[in-house]
Amino acid sequence: MAVRAERIRPIEASDWDTITELETHAYAERGLSEDRGVLQSRASASPATSFVLDAGERVGGYLLALPYPRFRFPDPDLQESEVFSSSNLHLHDLVIGSESRNRGWATRMVRHLTDAARALRYERISLIAVSGTAGFWSRHGYRPHPEVALPDGYGPDALYMSRALTGGSS
Repeated sequence: MAVRAERIRPIEASDWDTITELETHAYAERGLSEDRGVLQSRASASPATSFVLDAGERVGGYLLALPYPRFRFPDPDLQESEVFSSSNLHLHDLVIGSESRNRGWATRMVRHLTDAARALRYERISLIAVSGTAGFWSRHGYRPHPEVALPDGYGPDALYMSRALTGGSS
C-alpha cells in the first residue's frame, strides 16, 4: 500500500477533531487555548486562507488566517461575528503537531499562505507572536509593532507583527 505524501490542503469538516486536539496540546498549558467553535469561526471567515497539513492518515498541523483591519485582531474568547473587508490578512494560528515538526512544514505553510494572500490581492499579513515565537516570524519578514497594545488573553510576551506583501513598509 502506497503512503500518501504530506501536503497542504483546505480544511474539511472531518479535520476539526484533530485541529482541536492540536490546538489544545499547543496552547492549553499556557492558558491560550480557544474552543472549537471559536476556531471554526476563524476558518469560516476565510476558507481560502485556512489550511491543514495533510500527513496521510492524519492532520499534522493547521493554519487559520482571516481578513482583519490592520492593528486589530480577533478576541481570543469570542467567535467571529463579522467578516471584514480588509487589505490586511491576519494569520491567527499556526500549529504543527509533534510528529510533523522539524521538517520545514511551518515555513512551507507560511509560504503557502503568503502565495494565497498575494493571489487574493491582500497587501499585508499581520499576526500576534505568542510564546516566544517572534524570532521565527522575524526570519519570515514580519516586523514588530510594540506600540500595539494586546489583551492578556494572548499571553505576557505577545507581540503584534506584520509584513507587507506589496511595495509598502512593514
